[in-house]
Amino acid sequence: MNAPSAAVAGAAAFTWLGMVLAISFLEAPLKFRAPGVTVPLGLGIGRLVFRALNIVESVLAVVVVVAVATGSPSVFVTVFTASVVVLLAVQLAAVRPVLNRRSDRVLTGEELPRSRAHFTYIGLEVLKTAGLIALGTAALAAV
Repeated sequence: MNAPSAAVAGAAAFTWLGMVLAISFLEAPLKFRAPGVTVPLGLGIGRLVFRALNIVESVLAVVVVVAVATGSPSVFVTVFTASVVVLLAVQLAAVRPVLNRRSDRVLTGEELPRSRAHFTYIGLEVLKTAGLIALGTAALAAV
């Protein structure tokens, strides 16, 4: 992979990784432990934060794809890029709509058990985290 494309892909992957770690694995669970944060309030905040995160993730995914596509990537970089993009697409197209419908119901006062979709989203975040680490490492190895 050529050095400029590898540097851009690696920087974007690690920026994306940092955002996922900060929001999904730090902010999201901690907000419900703050004094006075009710489940509806936490869900409202979470929806705003994750909507913003997903927009930024989508932009970073485009940056990574363009950098990789223009950089003569290795097979590893190509596979890791495709993996993280597919994982993000599944989260956005399949899991987030289910979570949004559920949070709509909770915000109207309905009491519901934990959602399996929530655990699916977390599992995809874990896989995406591993893929971003691998992608960033593989891309920067080419610099």
